[in-house]
Amino acid sequence: MHGACAVLIRRFRSARRNASCKGGKQSGLIRFPEPHTLKLLVTGVAGFIGMHTAQHLLRRGDTVVGIDNLNQYYEVTLKRARLACLAGQGDFRFIEMDISDRVAMATLFASEGFDRVIHLAAQAGVRYSLANPNAYVDSNLVGFMTVLEGCRHHAVQHLVYASSSSVYGGNARMPFSECDNVDHPVSLYAATKKANELMAHTYSHLYRLPTTGLRFFTVYGPWGRPDMAPFLFTRAILEGRPIDVFNHGQMQRDFTYVDDIVEAVLRVNDRIPGPDRTYTADSPDPSASDAPYRVFNVGNHQPVPLLSFIGCIERRLGREAEKRMLPMQPGDVPATYADTSRLEKWIGFAPGTLLSEGIARFVDWYRNYYQV
Repeated sequence: MHGACAVLIRRFRSARRNASCKGGKQSGLIRFPEPHTLKLLVTGVAGFIGMHTAQHLLRRGDTVVGIDNLNQYYEVTLKRARLACLAGQGDFRFIEMDISDRVAMATLFASEGFDRVIHLAAQAGVRYSLANPNAYVDSNLVGFMTVLEGCRHHAVQHLVYASSSSVYGGNARMPFSECDNVDHPVSLYAATKKANELMAHTYSHLYRLPTTGLRFFTVYGPWGRPDMAPFLFTRAILEGRPIDVFNHGQMQRDFTYVDDIVEAVLRVNDRIPGPDRTYTADSPDPSASDAPYRVFNVGNHQPVPLLSFIGCIERRLGREAEKRMLPMQPGDVPATYADTSRLEKWIGFAPGTLLSEGIARFVDWYRNYYQV
């Protein structure tokens, strides 16, 4: 696509939403301030976190332009169903666009005049990066550069972008802190996310563009990705198929419910960073800077053994999983555990949804959406 005339724009203003758009019982964590009038770009809007983020922005009164390339990494029907959930919820427009398309992205920024940008588009998945490295370079590096350039040239007030807990690589010191060294990624996906943080800092330093990176820890919940554990395990158990349990179950993850993620994204978006006055060049803190730049962990601060996680799903489904124990996969790590003290100090909030509650909401949504 080249130029504004070639951009496919779809308006969702009058479509009726399916009941499954509600995603089950809400956690009540999202607190909306006075009505907003910001105009935001949300990239990856047909994705899991993107859809939830756009939904809450619209509910609080913001104008949202959402873009997504609707690629076939997983079922496109699910992505379109997410978009349908945004129909009629406020001032929302969807544009089908690839963020690596430099011309289309430049045209978008020039024509729209965004106040702020929430960048959630990326090629996800650690294991997929082993077989499809070019997809990660195109989306996560080239695509991120087009976003940075758009923000730079069009006076965007604040760029909030998704980083990942994967940047911690094989770090053994727990919990993971933003001041830890993250120079040893163990997957290409992790390397691209680390590169995003470096690129963002460069633009914050050179052009005084306020940027905040959020290192998400194993996000789950209604409308989740089909390639992630909750989806894979739930589907397999219901279909009577064995589930693959890597590292023979000796894994821990800091599972974080999607409503908590969105709460953090919105609060961070509303607080624009300035230079950190405590930063010193002779003893630099990797998560801060004398530029308007920050990086935060967004996790539940509660690592859960993989077998306990599977047990939560089994109990909600009322069925026991057949487990196929397998060795650790290349690019994977045995444990993740977020130190969220800096996030809580910055925005007055840290995730805390109980796993049992979050899994119940996910399983109920799954059964409703797939009618099983």
